[in-house]
Amino acid sequence: MHKSDFLFTSESVSEGHPDKVCDRISDAIVDVYLGKDPVSRVAVETLVTTNLIVLAGETRCSQEVSKDELEAAARQAVKAIGYDQDNFHWQNSEVQVHVHSQSADIAQGVDSAGNKDEGAGDQGIMFGYACNETDVLMPAPIHYSHQILKQMAAARHAGKLPGIGPDSKSQVTLQYEDDVPVRATSVVVSTQHVDGLSQDDVRELVRPFIENVLPDGWMCPEDELYVNPTGKFVIGGPDGDAGLTGRKIIVDTYGGAAPHGGGAFSGKDPTKVDRSAAYISRYLAKNVVAAGLSNACTIQLAYAIGVSKPLSVYVNTHETGNIDEDKLAKVLQELVDLSPRGIREHLQLSRPIYERSAAYGHFGRIPDADGGFSWEKTDLVGDLKSAFGVS
Repeated sequence: MHKSDFLFTSESVSEGHPDKVCDRISDAIVDVYLGKDPVSRVAVETLVTTNLIVLAGETRCSQEVSKDELEAAARQAVKAIGYDQDNFHWQNSEVQVHVHSQSADIAQGVDSAGNKDEGAGDQGIMFGYACNETDVLMPAPIHYSHQILKQMAAARHAGKLPGIGPDSKSQVTLQYEDDVPVRATSVVVSTQHVDGLSQDDVRELVRPFIENVLPDGWMCPEDELYVNPTGKFVIGGPDGDAGLTGRKIIVDTYGGAAPHGGGAFSGKDPTKVDRSAAYISRYLAKNVVAAGLSNACTIQLAYAIGVSKPLSVYVNTHETGNIDEDKLAKVLQELVDLSPRGIREHLQLSRPIYERSAAYGHFGRIPDADGGFSWEKTDLVGDLKSAFGVS
């Protein structure tokens, strides 16, 4: 039975969270390679801990990329986040680079040759989702969780949030009535801070960001606002907890409001369908909702390594639209070539646009003039409306 009244919770983590530090470094490496050669192959993972950054993975590029360049990209990413602490410093941490050439066996299956089109970089399933709960067509709990931390980070970078460090987490629980979010019932924010700030001090520093992000009248009760509930958060970032690339896949997507195929995005070039097919799935779902065909839409794509066409295209409008879902699946495939090459070309993904996507979600963002977040465009709306006779 469908449940229309419920509580739903999503979390976000900041750019300074150890796992997000790794995602950013890995995506900075992707950008280095794509900046030199748009058809580079990159799969690079990062590990961080106390004063140590380790890069490992495999790449292929027509231009030379030195270990010094990779180290410099890693250090610059950490500097941009704001880590200059004694036990994790952008300049003083050790950087180890263990990056080697891509496997010839993988290349053979993925590359185009003769009459064979470029195949998927791996097997897997990818999901895209959109709903009309927010103006960016994202589920409200994850959207507000991201925005609290994003605004805190902007204030920190501008010097307007003294004493607050880069590492933070948020969690927002919303009350839904008749499937519509109506208020926050609890909010949790844990943020790194300098020694000497009390829990009450941090609470009052954080409170304005929560109140600014939530819609008017949505603020949770005072006793359900939890700020640094452990009482102290001075040791943070990679010094407090080791980080790895790809460990925040639900934060990166829909906060648990939609299925996830299991593949991470960061550190992978756009021939990897873990990344590109998840992007095109979101793009298609967002355009369906933006066209008014449904209030919510889930799309699943499935691929096999070395095979160019998707094995299946699944569309679910969650009984929120009066359209034929089978027809919608066919129309979407007519509008967009869903082969790995077709996705990359349609969204123009072979550009150095990925470092900026590593924190605060890959979806629900504003498309950039240089092609960043191209999967957030709604340029299929007119074609979809025409296909279904919607004015």
